[in-house]
Amino acid sequence: MLENIDTSLIDWSRAQFALTAIYHWIFVPLTLGLAVIMGIMETVYYRTGDKFWKHTAKFWMKLFGINFAIGVATGLILEFEFGTNWSNYSWFVGDIFGAPLAIEGILAFFMEATFIAVMFFGWDKVSKRFHLASTWLTGLGATISAWWILVANAWMQNPVGMEFNPDTARNEMVDFWAVATSPMAVNKFFHSVLSGWVLAAVFVVGVSCWYLWKNREKKFALASIKIAAWVGLCAAVLSAWTGDGSGYQVAQKQPMKLAAMEGYYQGQEGAGLVAFGILNPDKKTADDGKDAFLFRMEIPKFLSLLAERDSKAFVPGINDLLKGGYPLKDGTTALSAQEKIEKGKTAIGAFSAYRAAKAAGNDAEAQVAAKVLKENVAYFGYGYIKDVNELVPNVPLTFYMFRVMVILGGYFILFFIVVLVLAYKKDLSQMRWMHWVAMLTIPLGYLAGQAGWVVAECGRQPWAIQDMLPTSAAISKLDVGSVQTTFFIFLVLFTVMLIAEVGIMLKAIRKGPEKELSHQS
Repeated sequence: MLENIDTSLIDWSRAQFALTAIYHWIFVPLTLGLAVIMGIMETVYYRTGDKFWKHTAKFWMKLFGINFAIGVATGLILEFEFGTNWSNYSWFVGDIFGAPLAIEGILAFFMEATFIAVMFFGWDKVSKRFHLASTWLTGLGATISAWWILVANAWMQNPVGMEFNPDTARNEMVDFWAVATSPMAVNKFFHSVLSGWVLAAVFVVGVSCWYLWKNREKKFALASIKIAAWVGLCAAVLSAWTGDGSGYQVAQKQPMKLAAMEGYYQGQEGAGLVAFGILNPDKKTADDGKDAFLFRMEIPKFLSLLAERDSKAFVPGINDLLKGGYPLKDGTTALSAQEKIEKGKTAIGAFSAYRAAKAAGNDAEAQVAAKVLKENVAYFGYGYIKDVNELVPNVPLTFYMFRVMVILGGYFILFFIVVLVLAYKKDLSQMRWMHWVAMLTIPLGYLAGQAGWVVAECGRQPWAIQDMLPTSAAISKLDVGSVQTTFFIFLVLFTVMLIAEVGIMLKAIRKGPEKELSHQS
């Protein structure tokens, strides 16, 4: 591991990875959601034979294809950065983290590449049934890709199914299915994919309302709105349910993240959930004695219910997690952060002693060191923490982004209900105010997804792998200037790609569906 790393290198490496991830997630959720919506549209065409649905599906497929191509480019760069900027991370856990990424590349990506060609170029060249299967299999391939990538990310949040091998200085997988099907991974997959369906539904409704606002393709727009709104409403409701499951997993595996999400410093039984609050900007550390909030409104006992499924349960706050001393479910007492740091240093020392004894051929000393290492390896990462306050993530960022995500999730449920009522009970084509609401909702769909990832990733800092490897020990030994240079290169490159994609999509939207469909409107 690296010693005395320049903090600016850590910051710039994190910034570069965050930049790439943010741009990548602009494209991924729309891909996942449009695959479902256009699949439903083609299924209707297959069952009815009505060419209106064929051309409706083809229009949304065109936008899917534009978005898909750019998403692949950013995703490849994101994976390469594990080797360039985070080589220590890749060495330390590559045996585990690499497996789901390899499966994603070999299985899912090739599956997408195979069937997407049939989907785009197979119209009238293959049977309707085979083409429909290709459309759904393209979407399934994209979803399987998301599964394995999210499995890898969930493992970073809750590392399971591995053992540390002191001979190779690597963590090695011992239970593949524990990694692939951990509760953290399952919840993260469904919550992330469903959020993509919500975004795509918002996108389709918004674009369709643009046509209504322009008094164009009325039949096409209303048909697209009805399908997308139903998909969006179901996905938004299910996303709220999976979000509750994700919150429970965070409470069990990442209590510091939960405390940051709530601006929650002092633990208590029957803890309330902050419905709305303004944090005190003067509060800098957990023990500075200042109030956490300038103002807040709580839902009584709801945090305990969320975290422990018991309205009277004790939920530790930031101070409790740093100081320890509270009872755990297994009957033991929680260690303080300082005690964990000492155990981490003991583990690192034992690992060094083991390697030295092995090199000297002293098996007896090696066995003693291996025993000490095994007893303390769970705290290995804490040995690189220099100050307990490093263990507290950015509370304001995590707190506010969590509320942005939750508030927008509630808004989307209401939005789709209103859209469906107006589409079925009223003449939506004449409601210009609703057209504007729908169009302005499109960027909110992107904001909600980005806010969720900010909570997930910033909320677990300082850890690259929860409790196992801090970011300060995970980075590559690089020149700060080179990371800064590539950061700005990627910023320009991704921005140009985004502008190009938006321009191409806007051109396709302005052109509208195929002429034979337009003539039916």
